[in-house]
Amino acid sequence: MGKITFFEEKKFQGRCYNCSSDCADLHTYFGRCNSIRVESGVWVIYERPNYKGFQYILSPGEYADNQQWMAFNDNVKSCRAVKNIYGNAWKLRLYERPDFGGQMVECSDDCSSVYDTYKLREVYSCAVTDGVWVFYDLPNYRGRQYLLERGEYRQHADWGASSPGVGSFRRITEF
Repeated sequence: MGKITFFEEKKFQGRCYNCSSDCADLHTYFGRCNSIRVESGVWVIYERPNYKGFQYILSPGEYADNQQWMAFNDNVKSCRAVKNIYGNAWKLRLYERPDFGGQMVECSDDCSSVYDTYKLREVYSCAVTDGVWVFYDLPNYRGRQYLLERGEYRQHADWGASSPGVGSFRRITEF
């Protein structure tokens, strides 16, 4: 299991909370979060309790302000450690239609622009056969983030997206 520390103020100042397990409701430990230190593991933090709302995937490192993890505000209300590690292989299938319909592309590496690389404007469904991945709604690993673990995602809402736009994606390689 990993370890993550949340700080109320920027640059690791103010009240802090050390966490080493999943937590569905962090509001009793701190009111806002403006910096984070990830000592070990990969974590998904959420803007709302019970693993809801915008999600941000953080690898080991220091995040001195919330812009460093691309947050829109200082809300962090739940977190969980990424546990499903499947070795050193990564494989992902993207589909242009729901329920695995239409054109399919198979990927095993990071992609900074889904449109430039695969000519897909939208990804409606996908299947993760190996590894853990992060989708971004904009190219160059920007915008909203979505964690995808091994499994089938029949529609974009299954990975938490409100639209089928996937601009880029990458493998999680740091555990």
